[in-house]
Amino acid sequence: MSDVREQILEELHRIERDEGVRILYACESGSRAWGFPSKDSDYDVRFIYIRPVEWYLSIFEKRDVIERPISDQLDISGWDLKKALNLFRKSNPPLLEWLQSPIHYMEQYSVAEQIRGISPFTFSPKSCMYHYLHMAKGNYRDYLQGDQVKIKKYFYVLRPILACEWIQQYNTMPPIEFQSLIDVLVPAGSELKAVILDLLARKIAGDEMDYEPRINPINLFLEERIAYYEKTAVGMLTAEAVQDQELDVLFRSALREVWG
Repeated sequence: MSDVREQILEELHRIERDEGVRILYACESGSRAWGFPSKDSDYDVRFIYIRPVEWYLSIFEKRDVIERPISDQLDISGWDLKKALNLFRKSNPPLLEWLQSPIHYMEQYSVAEQIRGISPFTFSPKSCMYHYLHMAKGNYRDYLQGDQVKIKKYFYVLRPILACEWIQQYNTMPPIEFQSLIDVLVPAGSELKAVILDLLARKIAGDEMDYEPRINPINLFLEERIAYYEKTAVGMLTAEAVQDQELDVLFRSALREVWG
C-alpha cells in the first residue's frame, strides 16, 4: 500500500503542476473506502481542487472536472471547488462520502474541514435516500435476480440499502464503512448477519466471486427493504437550503487562503 500511496501522491502533485491548480482534498472512494476491497480492487482516488482567481473571471463556461485514468488499477479524478460547492448545496451523496472517507491522501488548507462543519446543517435525508435507493434497485435488477447471481454484487445492493436504513433511523449521512452499517443495523445472531459476514470474509480474502446460487436470506431482505423504501422515501425530510451567501464567502476565503 505504501508504494501505491507514493504513486498516488506523485500523480496528484503532477496534476497540480500540469493543470496549474491546488488540490484541497484527496481521498479514496469505492470499495477500498467502503471496507470490502478484493486483492485486485482498483484505487479510486477523488479530489477537490481550486484554480487561480483569473480562471474564474471569464464570460465562458469552462471544464470543471479533471480526469486521469492512470492505469487499470489506478483511476484519479476531481471536481473544481465551485462545482463541488454547487453540488454540496444539493446534499450530493458522493461528495459527502468523499469528505468522510477513512482513507485520506491529501488535505491542504482549511476548505474541506469548513465544508464538513456545515454539512450536518445542509444534509437532505430525502435526496440522499433516493440516491442510495436508486443505486440499490439498479444493481439488484441487473445482477441479483435468477437462480444464479453475480455474487459480489450483493455488496453493491446491501450497502446502499443499509444506508437508507441509517438515514431513516438517524437522519444523518451514513458511515462510509460497510462494517459499521452491519454492526449497527443488522441484528446480532441473525441468519442474515451470519451470511453477510461470511460473504464479506470471502471477498476480503480474495475468493473468486463470480456466478453462484442466490443467497435467499439476503435476497428476501433486499426485496422487502427496496419495496419498503420506495414507499418511505417520498415522506423523508428535505434539507434547509444553505445560504448561497455563506458558500460564496467560503469560496472567496478559499481563493484568498490558497492564492493570497
